[in-house]
Amino acid sequence: MLATVALLTALATSTTSADGVGDDLLRAVVGEVAAAQLQRADPAWQPAQRDCAGLVRFAYRSAYKRLRPQRLQTPLFVDKGVGVDFADAETLVTGGSFVLLGRDERARRQLQTGDVLAWRLDRGDDDVAWHLMMAVVLPGGEVRVVYHPGLPPRGQPDPGVRQGLLRELVREAPVGWRPDVDNPFFLGFFRFAEWTR
Repeated sequence: MLATVALLTALATSTTSADGVGDDLLRAVVGEVAAAQLQRADPAWQPAQRDCAGLVRFAYRSAYKRLRPQRLQTPLFVDKGVGVDFADAETLVTGGSFVLLGRDERARRQLQTGDVLAWRLDRGDDDVAWHLMMAVVLPGGEVRVVYHPGLPPRGQPDPGVRQGLLRELVREAPVGWRPDVDNPFFLGFFRFAEWTR
């Protein structure tokens, strides 16, 4: 339901590009694919790829496969200017696939479906965890975040994709997980680089 409403809104407002597919529609399908994983993981999404970055990669590839398959003739993601098929959370954020919108309220108000929120948690002794959540913007501007909490320990079941309201995350999440300019672990709001050109 979440993704269907966003998709219908995008269909009504989408402008088309040279290939006949508007970025708004592409964003909506990215959000639709991500949200569909809440009900049941798509069998095409390999279990070994089921983490936060894997959800982003899967949603983007699925949307492009459906709407702009010719784009997938080259890698969708980049690492410092070089096309790559695999990109972990750190690479997606720092390698050039996504660009920073900002970390503040102004950037939060600019969020569109398919944008990501990123964290880098330094736990000491070179133990760094990167995490991504994807924005799905509903009619009226309400923003939900859809995310996978990460690969479970070996032998444990997949924890599955989760969702929540961004406004609740801002107020109620543990301090290190709040998407807030005062949180040093929060890197900011990011947009797929191809959608900024």
